[in-house]
Amino acid sequence: MVIDMNDAQLNTIEQIQEFLAGTADVSFTQSADQTTLHGFIAMVLKRHQYFGRTRAERGVLIAYLQRLSGYTRQHLTKLIARYRVERSLVPRNRASRTSFSHRYRPEDVVLLAEVDRLHDTLSGPATKVILMRAWQVFGEDRFINLSDISVSHLYNLRASAGYQKQRMVWSKTRPSPVKIGVRKAPAPQGLPGYIRIDTVHQGDCDGLKGVYHINAVDIVTQWEVVAAVERISEAYLLPVIALMLESFPFTILGFQSDGGSEYISHDTARLLNKLNIEFTRSRPRHTNDNALAECKNGAVVRKVMGYSHIPQKHATAINNSIGDRPRLLQAKTSPQDQSGCRACTQNITLI
Repeated sequence: MVIDMNDAQLNTIEQIQEFLAGTADVSFTQSADQTTLHGFIAMVLKRHQYFGRTRAERGVLIAYLQRLSGYTRQHLTKLIARYRVERSLVPRNRASRTSFSHRYRPEDVVLLAEVDRLHDTLSGPATKVILMRAWQVFGEDRFINLSDISVSHLYNLRASAGYQKQRMVWSKTRPSPVKIGVRKAPAPQGLPGYIRIDTVHQGDCDGLKGVYHINAVDIVTQWEVVAAVERISEAYLLPVIALMLESFPFTILGFQSDGGSEYISHDTARLLNKLNIEFTRSRPRHTNDNALAECKNGAVVRKVMGYSHIPQKHATAINNSIGDRPRLLQAKTSPQDQSGCRACTQNITLI
């Protein structure tokens, strides 16, 4: 059933408000003719003198037009702004708009997707050479348009919706090109000497970096060595790592770190290689590889040092003060480990 509504009797804002309140549960089906809808909106704006109304009254008129036209508030706002300038809402013809011809047609995009499918999506320069040779060497007429495509626009076509409909490519996470260290979990076999190391930053303040804590924990015995450094560059970090390795009461056989650049460096690798220590680092998508050091960061370092910013210049004072007061880092007895013995957790710092 179709009902044509005559709103000529709605002459005041109060009547429009009563109409909106009385038809809150009534749904309206709008005409598909854009000319009719735009003409109705222009008629309402002119009859009620929209631009001379207060802000509250204009809000009522917009709600009225939104209910009857089905347009969103944003769309109505654009139409009203256009009516303010043109004093009419005649639908614009797409043919009258400025348009640019597309050099590469949809069939060219399909052809590019076919070439990528056959050659497993080569790089842009390599694909450009294939398209150029297909026309110049082998005389394939369908490659005329693609033969002189630029590499940058080739990637634009690959990112277009038409190309994505023809071919979707999923690629796995590329492995890190850094060849320093072996990505694996250490296997101590119940022997001490395999440590996990991590860095704890003591926060920033007004753009200034805080002190860094280096936390090293043995996997089996839970023996822990903590030191503070001003910066994590090689000049500051390497001497501290060397002293920390000497501080353990047993020979260090393995050195496990995360992917932090402070450890994944050629200088660190040369130091460990000189000491005949196996250098391993966390594997991708294995968040528990360095979990031991991470939990010690919170249970030991953060418990003592807190979370407040400490300037870098106090790194030496931190080491000296904690070294003078060993009661801050008390020895604890860990649960029974894999070898069946009870290991002692000793937290010590460098002075």
